[in-house]
Amino acid sequence: MAEIRVYQREKEKIQKKTDYQDKIRRHRLKGMLRIGLVLCIIGILIALVSVQYENHIYTSYDTISSLERENVEGTTDVRLGDSVLTYSRDGAHCTDVRGNIIWNQTYEIQDVLLDICQDVAAIASYNGREVYVVSADKVLGSFSTNFPIRSVSVAANGRVTVVMADTGSAYYNIYSAEGKLLFEGQATMSGSGYPMAVSMSPNGELLQVAYIYLDAGVQKTNIAFYNLGPVGANIADSLVRVQEYKDLLIPYVQFMNDETSFAVGDNMMIMYKGDQIPVPQAQFLYNQEVKAVFYDENYIGLVFYAETGSSLYMMNVYNVNCEQVGTYYFNIEYTDIIFEKDSFIVYNDAECSVMTFKNEEKYSGSFDKSVRLMLPLKTAYKYLLITGDSLDTIQLK
Repeated sequence: MAEIRVYQREKEKIQKKTDYQDKIRRHRLKGMLRIGLVLCIIGILIALVSVQYENHIYTSYDTISSLERENVEGTTDVRLGDSVLTYSRDGAHCTDVRGNIIWNQTYEIQDVLLDICQDVAAIASYNGREVYVVSADKVLGSFSTNFPIRSVSVAANGRVTVVMADTGSAYYNIYSAEGKLLFEGQATMSGSGYPMAVSMSPNGELLQVAYIYLDAGVQKTNIAFYNLGPVGANIADSLVRVQEYKDLLIPYVQFMNDETSFAVGDNMMIMYKGDQIPVPQAQFLYNQEVKAVFYDENYIGLVFYAETGSSLYMMNVYNVNCEQVGTYYFNIEYTDIIFEKDSFIVYNDAECSVMTFKNEEKYSGSFDKSVRLMLPLKTAYKYLLITGDSLDTIQLK
């Protein structure tokens, strides 16, 4: 009997322990269910806010801040990195987004040539011989050329390709920002052709040149790539690729990044890939004249007159992966088009339109002042408007 009582007591202890463990498990399960429910509700709320944000249409804007700036007639404002470059025939200066002058450079240039790569710019004299290389932080250097300048292309490291003309020949030399000669090239119409357009990769290692020439009375274009790094060092003239295009005029070439470039012709755009020896990656045909080309490191926009419908213009957009994103229509007489992560801005001095790549117009409206330059800020739908006498920060609402 004693053994039975001991057994019963042990059995009761085990049962109590099991009941206690079950209570702990049930309590933990309830806690986990509560946490899961809260997380689920938070996820639903975030999704609702996200959908509302994506579908929100902006109808006006608030001016968050306004700073005065000196109004100088005859000047032009352009973006230089996160700063503003203001230039004219008499000189240039750079200001930050609060209007503080970072540097000032005087010169006398009758016809200004300008090229920008990220936060570096080359300012040159068309048909003159002066070149000034600047960044958002400082003046990097200046130099003079031996022959009259026709065009320039600058890299983010300050290297500059200068196309110069002489009787019967053209030269495309590459200089450091201080004027040290790094590369010499020469072209003739009877030889390689005339260098119609040039572009340097941001790292300054690749040079793309569009040569126009006649072959038995037929106009052709050769797209040539020069490698100025180790790969091209052991190749004659550093020429790593030449691509011929018959019956095609290509007046525009441009690098998007260190391995992606494109060439815009009269009926076709070609995209190239390769950080050492670029190769054609994609071709896109069109049957009308390109009115303007806009690009950044992620997108290319080709603007045409709209052929049908009520819109004045249409724009084909392509991404850095050599794919067409879509075709978009608008009526604004644009002075500039800016690409953002999933949208683009079309604007002039009086109005702007913000459209997504899903073909949704997020905002369309007029400015309170005449705008010279519009810069997207880091916050979504927040912009800096550069006017003649102010820097206005606005937020769409």
